[in-house]
Amino acid sequence: MAQSTIRLATVADVPLILKFIQGLAEYEKLAHEVVATEQKLTETLFSAQPAAEVVIAEYQGQPAGFALFFHNYSTFLAKPGLYLEDLFVLPEYRGKGLGKLLLTYLAKLAVDRGCGRFEWSVLDWNQPAIDFYQAQGAVLMHDWRINRVTGDKLTALASQYQPV
Repeated sequence: MAQSTIRLATVADVPLILKFIQGLAEYEKLAHEVVATEQKLTETLFSAQPAAEVVIAEYQGQPAGFALFFHNYSTFLAKPGLYLEDLFVLPEYRGKGLGKLLLTYLAKLAVDRGCGRFEWSVLDWNQPAIDFYQAQGAVLMHDWRINRVTGDKLTALASQYQPV
């Protein structure tokens, strides 16, 4: 039996997915921002039209990490892309190749699905992750900045829509 495997998550994994999300948020010093619940995850990940997909990495049969991803689209390439939202390996399983296993699994999935790009973001202070990603061939996009509108500001922006 292989020591490490990747499998698609099922609805039965929702408590585990939430645990991984909370672990990632703690690592990123963003635990105060997590409002995800098992119910919300079930609704958004396992409905008739899921918003994202999840794979679970197991080490010696034990859940050790996860990756959550979804498709985006490149107008320049006229092809779908694969966007990695979260990749997290529990501290006790780090250094066993699971991060690379998850990343290469998703790269293969992107190729198999005809994607033109495989992208993700990384916090600028997370040098171990930056080094790891660059070692896998990733290029930091220094010219691009992420824009985000949430909460009350999203509601305010939406309320400005005036059909002509």
